[in-house]
Amino acid sequence: MRSPVVKKERSPIFDLVLRNARLDGQAVDVAVQDGRIAAIGQSVGQGRQEIDAQGRMVSPPLIESHVHLDTTLTAGEPKWNESGTLFEGIATWALRKESLTEDDVIRRATELLRWQAAQGVLYVRSHVDTTDPDLTAVKAMLKVKENVKGLVDLQLVAFPQEGILSYPRGAELLEEALRLGVDVVGGIPHYELTRDMGAESVKIAFTLAEKYDRPIDIHCDETDDPQSRFLEVVAAETIRSGMGRRVTASHTTAFGSYDDAYAFKLMGFLQRADLNFVANPLVNITLQGRMDTYPKRRGMTRVKELWQNGLNVSLGYDDVMDPWYSLGTGNMLQPAHMAVHVAQMTGRKEVMACYDMVTRNAARTLGVQDRYGLAVGRPADFIVLDAQDAWDVLRRLATVTTVVKGGRPIAEATPPEVRLLGERVTFQR
Repeated sequence: MRSPVVKKERSPIFDLVLRNARLDGQAVDVAVQDGRIAAIGQSVGQGRQEIDAQGRMVSPPLIESHVHLDTTLTAGEPKWNESGTLFEGIATWALRKESLTEDDVIRRATELLRWQAAQGVLYVRSHVDTTDPDLTAVKAMLKVKENVKGLVDLQLVAFPQEGILSYPRGAELLEEALRLGVDVVGGIPHYELTRDMGAESVKIAFTLAEKYDRPIDIHCDETDDPQSRFLEVVAAETIRSGMGRRVTASHTTAFGSYDDAYAFKLMGFLQRADLNFVANPLVNITLQGRMDTYPKRRGMTRVKELWQNGLNVSLGYDDVMDPWYSLGTGNMLQPAHMAVHVAQMTGRKEVMACYDMVTRNAARTLGVQDRYGLAVGRPADFIVLDAQDAWDVLRRLATVTTVVKGGRPIAEATPPEVRLLGERVTFQR
């Protein structure tokens, strides 16, 4: 009698396998098939292409929650912002807008997006100025969005830089941008000519968002003035409309100047509204506090307290080499690192929360949480960092060594090698 033939199961062959990666303290492989994550675990099978992570951390990609791509890479044009203030930046940009062309915006915005993608930033929300009768930047950025589809997921916010009511036809231009295809409704109530106009501008933004079924992201109370209280208007409109997590309040730096009694009352309203917050540590601490002598305010919203109270907080770079901030590369680890210091979030869990603010929390801000993250079936967008965990990433501002978009490796980097008296120094313990 013959023995039964036992067929040996063949290991699956995937398009790509990331070997020997570190995820939540465990060594894992990540398998990719047809642009999606097919398996996460140990010995997942073979890959037509394989990448050895060498024990480094694998992470969902970094996310830029708040940047101005239409203004980027214009520092010093037509002049430098010598006072370093928000308002000189706005005035300088108004001058630069006079020479704006679509090609100019497309070239600069695309260049910065390439910088960001190379550093593992694969989701970006950019504000684009609508206070221009020709909507030059809006039309250019819509083309950029289409052009970079395979590289970066780009959202655009219709941003009335000089006001909805304070700029001629501001509301009409804002609505026209939405009709052209801009994704999110913006506003800037603290820059309107009066407090009443500021409150009304918030209501206009919500009306347009409801009409066109768009999320909202409002530049709110970007000032040191403790009497700038448009955040309460945004919270009230969020509660009224029921839009909740589709609403984002960006900057809210005046929150850092409110007295504690008012801030305590407001926090309860914010929890009820359940909206998102975006802080921009690099630029907030640069632009704010300029009128103070000493003691000088930090110029940032209450990031730590918002986080402690269960509000969703993410971080943005805001400006890269433009009239408001003349430095930067777009690397999202830099604002996360700055938040650790300015928000005094130096506990281990707090540091790791700051990493969440440029990854998981930011995904909620952009509304992409259902297609973001390291899970089977999700798009194969991930990065490898030269670190053991998120704390180590921010301690050393670790190099992103591999960037994978849609299952395709698009960028790689080698961590710098430092030698002292001939021996390699790693800065690791």
